[in-house]
Amino acid sequence: MSKRSYLPALLLPLLAIALAPGAFAAPPGVDPRIEQLLTELGKARDIEAVAISPDGKQLAWVIERQGKPSIDVAAADGSHARRISAAAKPGSCAESDIAWAPDSRHLAFVSNCSVDLTSTQVMQNDIYLADTGQSDGAPARLARLPGYAHALRWTGDGKSVGFLYVAGATRRASALAAAKPAAGEVGVTGVEVQRVASVDVAGGALHELTPAGMYAYEFDWSPDGTRIAYTAAQPPGDNNWWIARLYVQPAQPDAAVTLLVDPTHRDSGSLHGLQIALPRWSPDGARIAFIGGLMSDQGATGGDIYAVPARGGTLTDLTPGIHVTPAWLSWTEPQSMLVSQVGNGQSQLADYAVSATQAQQRNVHFSVPASFGDGSASMAVSLSSDRRRIAFVQSSYAVASEVHVGALDQSAPAAVTSFNAALKPAWGKAESVEWNNQGFHVQGWLLYPAHYDPKKTYPMVVMVHGGPSSAVIPRWPGVGYGAAPLSALGYFVFEPNPRGSFGQGEKYVQANRKDFGYGDLRDILAGVDTVEKKVPVDDKRLGLTGWSYGGFMSMFAPTQTQRFRAVVAGAGISNWQSYYGENLIDQWMPPFFGATVYDDPAVYAKSSAINFIKRVKTPTLIVVGDRDAECPAPQSFEYWHALRAQGVTTSLVVYPNEGHHFVDPAHQRDVLQRALGWFQKYLPATN
Repeated sequence: MSKRSYLPALLLPLLAIALAPGAFAAPPGVDPRIEQLLTELGKARDIEAVAISPDGKQLAWVIERQGKPSIDVAAADGSHARRISAAAKPGSCAESDIAWAPDSRHLAFVSNCSVDLTSTQVMQNDIYLADTGQSDGAPARLARLPGYAHALRWTGDGKSVGFLYVAGATRRASALAAAKPAAGEVGVTGVEVQRVASVDVAGGALHELTPAGMYAYEFDWSPDGTRIAYTAAQPPGDNNWWIARLYVQPAQPDAAVTLLVDPTHRDSGSLHGLQIALPRWSPDGARIAFIGGLMSDQGATGGDIYAVPARGGTLTDLTPGIHVTPAWLSWTEPQSMLVSQVGNGQSQLADYAVSATQAQQRNVHFSVPASFGDGSASMAVSLSSDRRRIAFVQSSYAVASEVHVGALDQSAPAAVTSFNAALKPAWGKAESVEWNNQGFHVQGWLLYPAHYDPKKTYPMVVMVHGGPSSAVIPRWPGVGYGAAPLSALGYFVFEPNPRGSFGQGEKYVQANRKDFGYGDLRDILAGVDTVEKKVPVDDKRLGLTGWSYGGFMSMFAPTQTQRFRAVVAGAGISNWQSYYGENLIDQWMPPFFGATVYDDPAVYAKSSAINFIKRVKTPTLIVVGDRDAECPAPQSFEYWHALRAQGVTTSLVVYPNEGHHFVDPAHQRDVLQRALGWFQKYLPATN
């Protein structure tokens, strides 16, 4: 389902991107404050990625300009920034995927001049190399690649750049991207396969390293550059990430492949039936660590830390029973790791001591009520080669995105850029809320209404995150659907992290297996009760919304309670039984439901809103993209049709050429306008 809300690039399930003129006419009766708010949100500069050079003296970052990503290089303190571009006319191509060479002078990046993400034509991604020691030199092209290339990683000797490559790609390699229009023999015609590839710096020779019949998702070079570790599965790639295995092979085409970890087999112990992500070699090349857990999307990484000998052997869960959710790791020594983790709704960076059998937290460098990441992976930080300096992009509800750089010590590094320093929140303050329910400790975030007056009573909208394996962590909003615009228009907005979410350990993540819409809803309602005891919320003016898993909850909750008086369901799921055969990612479902729909239809039926549709009385706006592979549009049609048949007030809006994550700024604006208008109509705010 959707990407987790703490993904920096990523993911997010609640649509956040850039401002552009709208092709859709504004819905009738739109509050004039909404357009003003959209304009303010559009002023934020989106910093997509950052990388610190190995010697810690330079930075490169990716920042959006005129709707396209572009690259700047600067000193480590953010000064003397200058643009790097391979395009004859800077700004005519999208340039991103930055990776410093070991010499700290050369910077590899991808230049994409076919930037129409809704096109079905073959993409063109070229890899360039910039010499940052020459202020006036043009980057040199290393490889011209008809297809999609990303995730650049250098070998330690600086002789090769590795990357993920889909030859002949017509779309980004992501289940969040708009699906290819169905044509030809399904599953046979036009299948696109992602492989690990490399290009030689001397001569530019391209090598596709992994087998042609395997779809690779993530990879890492061994310290000596002679081997690669990677996660992979049989095609189709969008679907089979949930059953990916861990492999090792020499870094050569047609090399012998060794299977190290297979979570689909029962002999994988506590990892059985779960997902794996982020394989990383230890500095001595002896072990490979990775994150293993119940994950609902590629890129929405979270779970325990596992390790396996690089030559094969016993798989070990190094962190059983911990009460945080590791999302990213980097070995610093053979017996230590740097780990980014979600802890009780906050982002943390911690040191772990690693033995043969366990990884134990030694200290937390910092814990912040903010989102951070370097753009390469969930909650990743960019490290200098001596592991003493770090860089990342950070934002919160209070402060917009900036590049942060500093020494790795006991405090969060300060910002070294000021792209968004003039921006001030148009919404109210954010506050962590905690409560206990049915043996679980639960946390969420509460946004106060703008211009809050404690003497007044306010409506409140509950916003459920995507996933469900995800978490709400504060971040500055973009022009897209989210909590901050509702707060700006006078609503309390409650964003719970109920069971199934990251941040309280793997047992908590797995607590809603085979129970969608029940225990998690009880946690949410208990959280609403907690909030209502704390602040002046009018219980007769409660709304509910969400995207993906949050869209499902927005469809299902009104069948279980009449507490919500208005709903906006984004890319939701109304019927798990029909959904199983409609979506292009059915492999994610057995880990959560315990079986396929054919083996246990009852467990899918009990969480299907359509089976309780006669209980629904709530006015509901439904929005979805017509090429959504994760939560297909027929699910929204089915729910809308059922509501109309029952005489329930409803509206369905379908957006052309959009996948699970909308990319057209006009559509992003339109969704937000319609949703805000819907809540203003049925839950009028007092200010």
